[in-house]
Amino acid sequence: MQNILVDNAKVMAKGQITLPKDIREALGVGTGDRVTLIRRDDRVIMMNSAIYAMKMLQQAMDGEAEKAGIESDDDVVRMIMDMRAEESK
Repeated sequence: MQNILVDNAKVMAKGQITLPKDIREALGVGTGDRVTLIRRDDRVIMMNSAIYAMKMLQQAMDGEAEKAGIESDDDVVRMIMDMRAEESK
């Protein structure tokens, strides 16, 4: 089961909120970091933008290794060696 953390934040005149410390810590964000807001019906999910971007990249890349015929670490090493050999030509 997921850890559920409930906290309140007041919306200011310009729509800004201050994230409570425990929420910032749970998200792993600090000053200058970005967050991604995802709206689902009447809910908003807030995520650390770096983590969200990595999840989206993982989803986009899902199955690509198999399509390229990569099934093992040896296949990766072989591909890198082939690319290096091609560059040195």
